[in-house]
Formats: sequence, structure tokens, C-alpha cells
Amino acid sequence: MTTYEDRASLTDLTTTAERVRRSVEGVIEGKPEVVRLSLTVLLAEGHLLIEDVPGVGKTMLAKALARSIDCSVRRIQFTPDLLPSDITGVSIFDQQQREFEFKPGAIFAQIVIGDEINRASPKTQSALLESMEERQVTIDGHSYELPDPFMVVATQNPVEMEGTYPLPEAQRDRFMARVSIGYPSAEAELQMLDVHGSLSPLDDLQPVAHAHDIVKLIEAVRTVHVADPVRRYAVDLVAATRTHPDLRLGASPRATLHLLRAAKASAALSGREYALPDDVQALAIAVLAHRLLPTAQAQLNRRTAEQVVLDILQRTPVPATQAPGSGYPRNVPGTSTYGQQPPGTRRL
Repeated sequence: MTTYEDRASLTDLTTTAERVRRSVEGVIEGKPEVVRLSLTVLLAEGHLLIEDVPGVGKTMLAKALARSIDCSVRRIQFTPDLLPSDITGVSIFDQQQREFEFKPGAIFAQIVIGDEINRASPKTQSALLESMEERQVTIDGHSYELPDPFMVVATQNPVEMEGTYPLPEAQRDRFMARVSIGYPSAEAELQMLDVHGSLSPLDDLQPVAHAHDIVKLIEAVRTVHVADPVRRYAVDLVAATRTHPDLRLGASPRATLHLLRAAKASAALSGREYALPDDVQALAIAVLAHRLLPTAQAQLNRRTAEQVVLDILQRTPVPATQAPGSGYPRNVPGTSTYGQQPPGTRRL
């Protein structure tokens, strides 16, 4: 049951998230949906994979999000000669103390920017697996906790480009969502020339939130109510990917958990204390598509994972839900009302 204190926390969440959103949008013009998804993943305690062609602002988005929050930030430039110990750290023998001393690697930061992650070898890519899932690093039998909050924002070029290594399935599954920025509109590109033409907007970007504020907001997101029909809807969507004829690998149970967490964060960003099927629908492609492997026949037919998820969304009945204590009826089965919301709520 949501208490008055929880409601106050959600009010603080929308205010703080609005400041961060405006700060990031001052750098990334014309992509509000991408910025919102980045905030959703941050508050859902997930990791974000940004995939697109060079030059569209992948690293700029990651840096803008990191600099908008007053927390520790590390950037890792992934290259073929990067070693796993460069990421996790290494134990060095101290001649004076006559014992090994652990030297933390670049992963020991609250926001880690992994630039061009698929340019490193699979061995180096796997160095992130434990930290992304368990939020710890194990070196020489000793486990070291990572700071809180902890988020990996990785960028990658399309796998068809020269000098890249496709991320393995286990690595992709640890990213809560994948987003593609895409080319800007003509108006946004003109504005970019005015803003970025003489200097980088990152130079003047100041933190608008503190790390402890983000921790409190994450705790507030955890209080968001998810009704049983919405939970069942998320499970049905993920289960449908495991039996779809166009897929040879469906989504994992971790994907179901990530979808639910992201839906709760999206509801909180909209000023609601409860998640709706609309939240699940809006995030399904971003959360599920990068985990799926189409069959050879589907690839020959040019069927993408995003198209398969969209097909599943159209085929899966949407539950009828009701806002807790409001009496406001929600979706009719088989329809979607994304974008509508009960009176008195606000969307970021």
C-alpha cells in the first residue's frame, strides 16, 4: 500500500528527473524519447546500450547524462588491445607491506561509460558480466562491492561495421534496454549547428542532481504498485517470444524482471504511483528486441526483432486494469491507450 511519504517521494522524483531531462536535452536536441528512456533505465537500476552509426551523438548522450548527476564517472574506450584487468582492476604485490594490494579498475564508478564496447575482444567484454549483474567484482577470490547507484552506459556501432565483435547473448541480456538515437530532423540539426558550432555544450554542463538524490529516487520507484493483471501481461509478452516461429531464441526471465522494473520507473516519471499496461507496451521493444535472435528464414525475409515484438504486442490481449483507489478504468482487452492518463497525473 502506498503511503503519504511514498507519494511525496514520487513528487520529488518528477521534479529532480525534470531537471536532469532538461539538462540532457540541452545537449541532445530533438530526441526527447531517447532522453526519457535513459532516465527510465537509470531509475530502474538497469544498464543502457546505445547502438547506432558513428556521429549521431551516442557518446554525447552518455556524457550528458553522467555530467548532469554529481557522482563519480569513468569512461572506458574499448579497443582490441584492452585487457580485462584494465576494467576490473588488479592485485599488485607491495614490497614494503609484503602483501598484495588491490588497485581498482575503471569499473569502480557510479556511472561507467563504455565507448564502442563491441570493438574489444569477447574476453574483455566478459569482464563486465559480474559487475553488471551482481554489482561487484571478484579478484583473486575477494569480492569488492561497487558504488551505489551503479549504471553502465555503453555505446556500440552496428555489428556489420569493420573491426567490431558482436556482443554475446549473455552480455546483451544484462542491458535493460537498447536505444538507437537516429539522425536528427532538419530543424534539430540547424539548432545543433548554432549550439555546437563554436563550443561543446558539455563544457558548460553542471550537475543538477546528486548521487544520493538518485538513490532516494530509485527507492521511490520500488514503491510503485504493479497490479497482478499488469504482471501477467508482462509475463505473457515475454513468454510469446519463446514460442514465436520467427525467433530461435526468446527473452529470458531476466527480461521479464527488467520489463517490470522499467514499467515502474516509467510510471513514476509520469507522476503515477501505479504501473499500467501502457507502460509495459511503450517499453517492450526497447527492453526485449536486443535479446532476441531471429531465425535464418526470418532474416531472409528481412524480419527484424523489433517487428517481431510489435507483432507480439498486437496479438497479446491487453488486460483491463483500474488505478488503485481512483475508480478510473483502464484498457479494454485487445486495445492500447498509451499516452492517455487519469486526471491529475503528469507526464515528464
